[in-house]
Amino acid sequence: MRPEVHAAGSPIRSVLLTGQFTLHWGRLEFGNIGNYYIIEPLVRELHRVFPDAVIRTTFQMTDAFKKRERVETVPMDLYYGWSAGELERARHEVRLARGYRETGALSESTPYIDEVLRSDLVVDFSSDMWSDNGDLAGSGRLEAGMCKDRTAQLLGKPTALVAVSPGPIANPEMLAFARETYANFDLVTNREPVSTRLLKAAGFDVSRTYDCACPAFLFEKEPDEQTCAIVADLNRAANGRPLIGFAICGWNFPLGPFDRAQRADDEFAVFAKAVDLAVNELGGEAVMISHANGFTPPPAPFRLLPGRDYPLAAQLAEVARKRYGLRNIQCVETPLLPKQIKALMGHFEMMVSGRVHGAVAALSQGVPTVIIDYGHEPKAHKLQGFAEVAGVTEFVADPVDEAGMMARIRKCWEDRESVRRGLNERMPSVAALARRNADLVAELCGARLS
Repeated sequence: MRPEVHAAGSPIRSVLLTGQFTLHWGRLEFGNIGNYYIIEPLVRELHRVFPDAVIRTTFQMTDAFKKRERVETVPMDLYYGWSAGELERARHEVRLARGYRETGALSESTPYIDEVLRSDLVVDFSSDMWSDNGDLAGSGRLEAGMCKDRTAQLLGKPTALVAVSPGPIANPEMLAFARETYANFDLVTNREPVSTRLLKAAGFDVSRTYDCACPAFLFEKEPDEQTCAIVADLNRAANGRPLIGFAICGWNFPLGPFDRAQRADDEFAVFAKAVDLAVNELGGEAVMISHANGFTPPPAPFRLLPGRDYPLAAQLAEVARKRYGLRNIQCVETPLLPKQIKALMGHFEMMVSGRVHGAVAALSQGVPTVIIDYGHEPKAHKLQGFAEVAGVTEFVADPVDEAGMMARIRKCWEDRESVRRGLNERMPSVAALARRNADLVAELCGARLS
């Protein structure tokens, strides 16, 4: 079997979109809200630069998404299916592809290799999971994913690692393979500059790496009757007080793991202090939101449910009420779709967010925002990187440093008018950086930009 190699400059008719964001049905659309902020504009941007291309993806999307965004899904387990032998199968595909590189022929194929051969371009979107974080989602998943990339590279297909925050990779043996795979991408677009600096310091070849911005900065809100009703209820209860939003997640706590089900009230102390500051010193109405949803998967009737962050939001509200006798706290109990919750955040006077894409949703609308960093390992350099892109590095707060967090919240509030003006002036250039991800992929393939 002799696979065809895409000729540089010829039309891109088929794009395979894959990567560590390969998840079960509904997870990208109805789980972590930030995931959807990215995937919708990413797909739309690929269609912008390759208007005649079919996009096939291992990401498992709903029928509504596939129809609206013009994508086709292929089986998830072509990439990773959480079954026995996943890693060995991926390693075998690399061996087959190396054999092709040496002899010009494939001794055998696999369903994944067949999909690669059908494609004119392979795009890996892995967010911050092209790193040790990949293995948090499944045993051997990081290496398996890199094997999928290396297989496509060895088969001679144009490959792009797009809109990611890669690294760190601690395992020395894994690091060597990561450097090899990374160096053989035809293009890498990082969604913030910190990743590039860290990769360079770790010995990665960054000669084909470009700093861009996250596609989430392009995500469009969609106010609806439900959102407007929630905003009206919040303002009515606030009675003239400005709304200050709070979103925390399991990563913000000093003690892991991030998905721990039960937390003691004392673990909320620094966050409750921030709520007290917002209410008593700043005169605001604290609004707790969850930036993650749950849902009932098929075959049960679909229903959107409060997600993993909601119990944290509710417990924070209760701890703050008990510790400081606060009354001006509200908790949004209704699970909202991504377009709705972004619209809601646009009504906040200030946002305090431990979810980086919750911060993006606010910042992109000119809302002054304090970003709460991760409190335990594995730490995430992406938060600092996103803040650098948005020009708000002074408002990244360490949750272990109570005094530092309070100082940043005070300063963000005191300077909120100038911060808002600065954000509104900066966001057009950030949006251009976000669009640059797809522009660079198009340039790689010699496509004409629309």
